[in-house]
Amino acid sequence: MSLAELSFVQILNTDGKLLFTTRLVRLFAYGFLSVILALYLTEVGLSESAIGVLFTFTLLGDAGISLWITTSADRIGRKRMLLLGATLMIFAGITFALTGNFVVLTIAAIIGVISPSGNEIGPFLSIEQAALTQLIPNDQRTRVFAWYNLVGSFATATGALISGSLAQVMQANGYSPLDSYRTIVIGYAIIGFVLIIAFSRLSSSIETTRRTSSTMLGLHRSRNVVFKLSALFALDAFAGGLIVQSLIAYWFQTRWGVEPAVLGSIFFGANILAGISALSAARIAQKIGLINTMVWTHIPSNILLIFVPLMPNLPLAILVLLLRFSISQMDVPTRQSYTMAVVDPDERSAASGVTTIARSVGAAWAPSLTGAMFAASFLSVPFFLAGGLKIIYDLIIWRSFNAVKPPEEKS
Repeated sequence: MSLAELSFVQILNTDGKLLFTTRLVRLFAYGFLSVILALYLTEVGLSESAIGVLFTFTLLGDAGISLWITTSADRIGRKRMLLLGATLMIFAGITFALTGNFVVLTIAAIIGVISPSGNEIGPFLSIEQAALTQLIPNDQRTRVFAWYNLVGSFATATGALISGSLAQVMQANGYSPLDSYRTIVIGYAIIGFVLIIAFSRLSSSIETTRRTSSTMLGLHRSRNVVFKLSALFALDAFAGGLIVQSLIAYWFQTRWGVEPAVLGSIFFGANILAGISALSAARIAQKIGLINTMVWTHIPSNILLIFVPLMPNLPLAILVLLLRFSISQMDVPTRQSYTMAVVDPDERSAASGVTTIARSVGAAWAPSLTGAMFAASFLSVPFFLAGGLKIIYDLIIWRSFNAVKPPEEKS
């Protein structure tokens, strides 16, 4: 890693640095919660199938709320919508901490912002990416997005590690599993207040200055491209939703009896490797292009995913999972950068929002399916199905978009 790569922070102004900070804080919260969320819901009395259904409603609710927020952000104000998202995160965390009632939890999951996967959820990513794209040169976009994802992966990893360790330490000191997990849920809500403080410091330079009255979901010229990308991203996300981090953690505990602290360590390592793989994507994309990087690094990671449940013991299963994460995220900054590159500036929040919502809707149906398969003791099937569908997505997107170049590749 060169000094030039490390100096990317010099490209960012104060707003850019704040957006990196909010990414770090938010992804820490998501990682902090995701390791124990399924375990917490089990302790409050929900069945495996109910947890899967709840996660589905969580992702569906996120899709609806985020669609409205992101497609309105360029018109109403990006800063205002980021503050609203942080408020919804606090609401969800407090509600989950206060009740085990399935109906109330479902309402909170639909309206609020809560991440069962440890990955980005809510309107934040779309609006932050649009703002960052506005603040940096085209030829630096993928590199900045790679670092943006690296920061998020490190934050998620740290959150997962601390969460698992905290739960185990509390239980070793006499706290019940339920109380230890609830403490972490409350911590998630508190982090939402930190985000409100950070977002409130953003300036007007993150707002778009161009408007158009002829839009559909905030889109105009790039509508067809965005809708086609969205359909493909939904397929990829459905496959990913089958093996969200909370469910993988549950799988490891069910299959191998892994303790919370070990789960935290596994996902700490996994997310660190994922972040490093995202950073590598910028260098590869400079040589072979964004679409090629998205596809030809993603296929091997999906083959490794299929191999995880085939391993005969826990160390090998962990090793294959970590190998998979070491190359799994190279498509993320390239996908994000590509989407921002092929749309007009005043479509960026909407384009990122629509594609992100498509991913949320695609992913929303998957956890309930995995929950049903786990309940029926088909523990390996979600891994096989997820890997196979992701490979199909890779091949379709390469065929459909390999000829559509972003500005920096045209020149």
